[in-house]
Amino acid sequence: MKCQTINIQTQSKTELIDITNHVQTFVRENKIEHGICMIYIPHTTAAVTINENADPTVKQDVLMVLNDIIPWKANYKHLEGNSPAHIKSIICGASELIPVADHQLVLGTWQGIFFCEFDGPRNRKFYIQMLSCQ
Repeated sequence: MKCQTINIQTQSKTELIDITNHVQTFVRENKIEHGICMIYIPHTTAAVTINENADPTVKQDVLMVLNDIIPWKANYKHLEGNSPAHIKSIICGASELIPVADHQLVLGTWQGIFFCEFDGPRNRKFYIQMLSCQ
């Protein structure tokens, strides 16, 4: 099993950062021909998701809707003031599994992998782990 930790610096309170190239580079550099790639986010106010990567306005729309349905100002009880970030993280999830075939991530034509920041800016990290079927 191969794994790697990637450090990432987020720039905004909420943002989606394309990490597809980080993950594909890991697959290529480790000469993974076939397997399953897991991306895991070890933060309670961040997440990972797969979605359209061709039109940058999709990221804007996703963040707009998440911020609309989970507002920053509400009668939250959590003392740190970042309950909305925890809720967004729960909705999006902490991990993704992606098949690998012929040294390539098996993603749809328009798909990309996004680190979801919901309580930034911060220094963050994510893990990539491969289960090889070679």
